[in-house]
Amino acid sequence: MRLVASDIDGTILGSDGRITPRTVRALHACEAAGVELVFVTGRPARWLTPLVDQLGHSGTVICSNGALVFDLETMSVVSAEAIRRDTLLEVRDIIRGLFPETAFAAETTAEFVMETAFAEPRHRALLDQVRHGDLAELVGEDEVVKFMAKIEGISAEEYLDGVAPHIAHLVAVTHSAVDMTMLEMAALGVNKAVTLAEYAHALGIRPEEVVAFGDMPNDVEMLSWAGEGYAMSSGHPLALAATVLHAPGLEDDGVAQVLERKLAEAPAGRMPDRAAG
Repeated sequence: MRLVASDIDGTILGSDGRITPRTVRALHACEAAGVELVFVTGRPARWLTPLVDQLGHSGTVICSNGALVFDLETMSVVSAEAIRRDTLLEVRDIIRGLFPETAFAAETTAEFVMETAFAEPRHRALLDQVRHGDLAELVGEDEVVKFMAKIEGISAEEYLDGVAPHIAHLVAVTHSAVDMTMLEMAALGVNKAVTLAEYAHALGIRPEEVVAFGDMPNDVEMLSWAGEGYAMSSGHPLALAATVLHAPGLEDDGVAQVLERKLAEAPAGRMPDRAAG
């Protein structure tokens, strides 16, 4: 175990917005043992405060399902993979042709923008905080790292099955939202695993030296790529089906349990030494 890669929401972060003390201790213990730690999330860079405030993390975070790499120490974008503007608008038109009631929003490296209909009645206050209106007027040239499509009345799986065959040649598409039916799209070929693999390779770390944790469909590729990919037992069926390794659920500090065991089982002198390079 030279690198731990963990999703955030539903994996180490509960619905109450907290990371438990036990999980914090386990993650800190990995770093103290010389194990690299990287978080791999669907969240945008502007939503990483739990890592800073609760974990004191100042390292690299792979955001927006792999489309953005962010450095918490310098609070700056390391790299970004954007969807071409013409592709984004083509995808929008295709989805709207299939499901006319769809509403869209987009994350750029700098901000969140949305169609007015994207804000649910309970979130109308958002309209005073973000730019909203016609997506074609809100989005500049090739700057969107995460494109979102939302609908009501059907499940996320039904929505994905109805849309994916028509746009899979244009963008990567997945979903991870628990309380809404929303598709998340990135540039073609981009997902958590692709960017994590590039990050690990740059550090000279092989896939078999990576332990990864996740709980939703947007974690499937990462869990399959890592030498040890653990799906949370409290997670989505697709995540659980992606790997034979299942960690205890979030409510049972599953990530902490696995890391504690692996650290305890590591023979003396076998953990990597940062100072030794």
